[in-house]
Amino acid sequence: MNNLCADIGYRSVNHYGEELCGDHVDVIEQNDGSTVIVLADGLGSGVKASILSTLTAKIISTMISEGLSMEDCVSTIAATLPVCSVRGVAYSTFTLIRIVNNEYAEILQYDNPLVILLRDGHGVEIPKTELNIGGKSIYRSRIKLQENDIFIAMSDGCIHAGVGLALNFGWDRKDIISYMETFYDVGFTAKTLSSILLDECNRLYDGKPGDDATVCTVRIRKRSPMNLLFGPPSNRDDCDKMMSLFFSKEGGHIVCGGTTSSIAARYLGKTVRTEMNFVDPEIPPIAHIDGVDLVTEGVITINRVLTYAKDYIKDNESYKEWSYRQDGASMICRMLFEEATDINFYVGRAMNPAHQNPDLPINFNIKMQLVSELSECCLLYTSDAADEFQY
Repeated sequence: MNNLCADIGYRSVNHYGEELCGDHVDVIEQNDGSTVIVLADGLGSGVKASILSTLTAKIISTMISEGLSMEDCVSTIAATLPVCSVRGVAYSTFTLIRIVNNEYAEILQYDNPLVILLRDGHGVEIPKTELNIGGKSIYRSRIKLQENDIFIAMSDGCIHAGVGLALNFGWDRKDIISYMETFYDVGFTAKTLSSILLDECNRLYDGKPGDDATVCTVRIRKRSPMNLLFGPPSNRDDCDKMMSLFFSKEGGHIVCGGTTSSIAARYLGKTVRTEMNFVDPEIPPIAHIDGVDLVTEGVITINRVLTYAKDYIKDNESYKEWSYRQDGASMICRMLFEEATDINFYVGRAMNPAHQNPDLPINFNIKMQLVSELSECCLLYTSDAADEFQY
């Protein structure tokens, strides 16, 4: 086992005018530590396509995770899914990526656009073997993983983007590779890379996609722990104990809250230097303490981070804001979403009377609620659990 992990993120847009997406992505963590990712594209669009893709993804991911062969999966799909009366086929297309111990990837592809691999900043062809299973051509690949590898799987709605509009014959795969190469060194998360590619597809469709389009990105990276301290302990005698545990942890360190930053500075024997410029008029300025990666205000800043986090695990529209802004909330987002693979929350339970103001649009004991919700969001996108320590 190495120190690598897989950052996985995906997004879809529906065929214009359809309520349901005909593409489906399943991600399953297996007991042996490997991860199975299936992107299925149902025939056509709308309800039938949604059912086809969901069944396909569920059947494949479940059978593969149980150790059954690819032959069994394909034959089961052919026997299970209904036959299209127009085209005479009984399946949806699919791409399967299995990350094994973060050491190598097994890829199985059937009729979807071939998976793109970006390595060392450039597109690299993935060696593949063609198999014939039940009269169907399946491409199988096995490749050793390297740090910073980026795998991009997509449905055919991506390569058809712009047909008859911005592009005569759609978005060629080699042009997609060239487009995504420009973002290789930026450090964007898998979810954000998927959003960038899908947003461009939607633009080429002029905002009215002629097909369902889905992008699923897998980014191989080193594990990177992050520690966030929010609020002083309920018992002042526990300050040194809390600070000792927090600063002893490997990784980056974020301190949120005025009182908390003062306690941290005193523990480190440093001073708090507060910036006076408001980058965002709604977010208090950040501060600096030698030995701390980021110092911010507490409740207002974390409340904005939570808003971004909720969007991040859904449509990720807000990445256009937090990905470059220099306010405290945006900087925390980049550290939690883009840098961290494992997150530890250290939460002081001391009560701040100001947070119980009934005129504030927040509930009782807002600090604990914010951290609890943020922790739940982080569990959905970090490679490991977001742990929480309370004092």
